[in-house]
This record gives sequence, C-alpha cells and structure tokens, in this order.
Amino acid sequence: MNDPGRDWISARVDAAVDAWLRWVPSWQPGTVRGRSRMCRRCTGSPLLEAAGIAGTVPHQVAHALTSRMQRIVDRAVDGYTERELPTLHAELTGEQMWHTGGFEPSAGLDPEYDGVDLDPETDDEQPFLFTMAGLAEETRPEPPLPRPPLSAEEKQRLIREIELADRFADDAGQRVCFALAEHRPRIQAAVDRFVEPQVQAMLEELSRHLEPPR
Repeated sequence: MNDPGRDWISARVDAAVDAWLRWVPSWQPGTVRGRSRMCRRCTGSPLLEAAGIAGTVPHQVAHALTSRMQRIVDRAVDGYTERELPTLHAELTGEQMWHTGGFEPSAGLDPEYDGVDLDPETDDEQPFLFTMAGLAEETRPEPPLPRPPLSAEEKQRLIREIELADRFADDAGQRVCFALAEHRPRIQAAVDRFVEPQVQAMLEELSRHLEPPR
C-alpha cells in the first residue's frame, strides 16, 4: 500500500532538488561572506550525508540544499500539527498572533539565505549606520500582556502533543533523507561541473599569492 505522506515528501524533495540544481550554476565564491560562527543547520547535518556532499562543498552551496530540505520537514510537521494536535496548534498560532508585528528581515528570503547571518562582520572603529538586526529591534512592538495560563490538563496534553510532533519531525526528516539519497548522482554531477572548478581556481589563485618570491 502506498504511503501518501511518503509520496508527498518524495515529490517535494524532487522539486526542491530541481530548484537547487537550477540555482547552483549561479553560485560564485565572490558572493560568499565568511562566517564567524558554525551553522547549526549544516554542521553534522544528516541531510548533507544523504546527499553525499557533507564537508565537501562550500557552506552556501550546502546551506542552499539543507534549507530547502528543512522547509519540507517544517511544512510536513505544520500540516500534521494542524490536523492531529489541536492543543499544540492552538498554542503555536496563539503565540504568533500574540507577538505579531515589527520588521522581520529574514521573512521571504530565498532558501540559500534562510538562517544565514544577514549583517556582515564589522569592527568597532567603522560601525555601520544601521544593521538588519538593529532595524528589527527598533521596530519591535511593546511586549504584550501575559497570555492566560494553561490549566493542568492542558499542560499535560500539550506536553504529550509536543512529543508526538517531535516523533513526527524525526520520521519526516528520515523520509527526506531517503528521498534525497536517490538524487546523489545528480547532486554530485552538479558539484563537479559548477562548484569544484571554481573552488580549484580559488585555491590555485591563493597558492600563487603564497609562493615565496624568487
């Protein structure tokens, strides 16, 4: 018997990999800024292991893929929560309504920028006139009044539904990994064609600058 959830995830992974493959030819090392912190989404990601590119490609290339895959997991969990977990769904939607407002610089970004630092690194001697994080903080509304407390029964139900949501998220992540592994040849071919030559050219340029003068 076919599993509708698995079919949905496989179709989404197929489409997301296709989108990533369309994006990869536009990647250039010069468009990438160094990071001062490790990316929690990409470091040790089983998604990159499934794709066969863990630790072998520049971060932005990997991040563009993991972000697309994570969106699939998140959407699957959101749908499951809305359908099957009414207490958790009500809590999440109520939290969103309670804290709505303000400027969100990360809203609507392409997957390759999802979760990446939006502000470049700077030093104290030449600060920027403004930063995205600063704008978000300036437009943040006043803290709302405390939300009504949950009853003991509602708390127990919420804890149980959070556990179910976590299990579903783990299962959805595994399904995405299995579906992604089927695309390994296409992913590796794109890396070999569009990414690896640029990395090698960058390394050769760096080595020329490092050669001692004759």
